[in-house]
Amino acid sequence: MKKNRAFLKWAGGKYPLVDEIRRYLPAGDCLIEPFVGAGSVFLNTEYDAYILADINSDLINLYNIVKLRTDDFVRDARVLFADEYNISEQFYRLREEFNTSADAYWRAQLFLYLNRHCYNGLCRYNLRGEFNVPFGRYKKPYFPEEELYWFAEKSRNATFVCEHYRDTMTKATRGAVVYCDPPYAPLSATANFTAYHTNSFSLADQQGLAQLAHQLSVESQVPVLISNHDTELTRDWYQHAEFFEVSARRTISRNILGRSKVNELLALYR
Repeated sequence: MKKNRAFLKWAGGKYPLVDEIRRYLPAGDCLIEPFVGAGSVFLNTEYDAYILADINSDLINLYNIVKLRTDDFVRDARVLFADEYNISEQFYRLREEFNTSADAYWRAQLFLYLNRHCYNGLCRYNLRGEFNVPFGRYKKPYFPEEELYWFAEKSRNATFVCEHYRDTMTKATRGAVVYCDPPYAPLSATANFTAYHTNSFSLADQQGLAQLAHQLSVESQVPVLISNHDTELTRDWYQHAEFFEVSARRTISRNILGRSKVNELLALYR
């Protein structure tokens, strides 16, 4: 089966692990993703319906616009990929526009532009909620036209919502399957949790997610698959689940040499 790429770059994106995730995802009528991110699992699975959620309102706004106004969006967003916009002065001007604009359609175009032109495709905000990733200095940022159209095509069976993972998961009913890709646990005490959107994902969140997954599988017969780093801590959190180990190459790191294989854990509650 051909693997479909997301149109966004995304730290911790699941494209490299799609085959393994697909292998362990149970069958069901509807796939629910409380941490949809770039959507690689959604784009590479075949469920009748999808409920795709994220706490990042810019991301969900972009997805709804790509779904509903595909042709307009592709035409208008492509303009920002001309060479004249691939210089730092323009990047910082457009980043400032993104941070001050209230126009949903313009913000969606700028979000794609920033994602493809900023450093490592990171998505990071300061405490005021402003996007603050620096210019990436790429020779020629790629305009993901084919990926946008594929996403729009798949989106016909998808509902995108901006909400907390707990809200998304508690609405799951029998027949649904939940896949969770939370911000990963730190590999060491020094590797602090990265702030995801403006809300940090704390240890309490990690444990709360594990408890909720266990509860859903027992009380509602809704299976839940969670991915995370394979550490003693995560194995403790997910002690009520079945474990599958997978090895993945980390694609975002400070330097190329740091891009090493780290074992990941898939924890299945069913």
